[in-house]
Amino acid sequence: MGRKVSSASAVPIVVVEDNRLLREGIVAILDRHPDLKVVAVADDVDSAPPRVSETRARVVLVDAGLGDHDSHDLVEHIVGAYPEARVIVMDILPDPEDVFEFVRRGASGFVVKDASIDVFVDTIRTVAEGGEVLPTTLTSTVFSYIADQTRARRTPGASRSLRLTRREHQVIDLIAEGMSNKAIGRDLKISHHTVKSHVRNILEKLALHSRLQVAVYARETEQPSSEESE
Repeated sequence: MGRKVSSASAVPIVVVEDNRLLREGIVAILDRHPDLKVVAVADDVDSAPPRVSETRARVVLVDAGLGDHDSHDLVEHIVGAYPEARVIVMDILPDPEDVFEFVRRGASGFVVKDASIDVFVDTIRTVAEGGEVLPTTLTSTVFSYIADQTRARRTPGASRSLRLTRREHQVIDLIAEGMSNKAIGRDLKISHHTVKSHVRNILEKLALHSRLQVAVYARETEQPSSEESE
């Protein structure tokens, strides 16, 4: 039996898809789930931002094929202009390099268009709750690609010079384990707001753009213990 959720508490979603059949199909699928609500649709990059602004969407589903790199620019614009909105990119045959670019621009999730309905819906719910999702078939490849890019940008000794606190190292380790901010707060016995502050500081110090990149950093970098206070 489906969850009984009032329309007021349902996750507001904007669907950006230029294929009418797919767009209407996505809306029909999500309409069956009372905790999710499509509040607007758009068929191009120009009409999408106003829809996100008007509806205060929490999740924006973006087709990866909106013109020549237009989807990348759209994702970056939405993430920058509407920080409460989280973006999930949809594609048919995603290329790891393309997925990396979407992650770099701020996407929080990625789903292949032939995914099962359960995977599709679970991805939306996870991202809406603050998580980040990549298809399991792409995860290792994309992590490796991001790690290679991170290593290429990093100057010798740069990691050692970062002044990360002991608490920030703990948060990084838990992000690498796939834990959400709420779960990290429970594990470390600190508030959700404090966790968000730590994550923001970590992103700034490491010059990274997302939790996915933080997870990669944790996997490919041996983190020295810090003697700093929290």
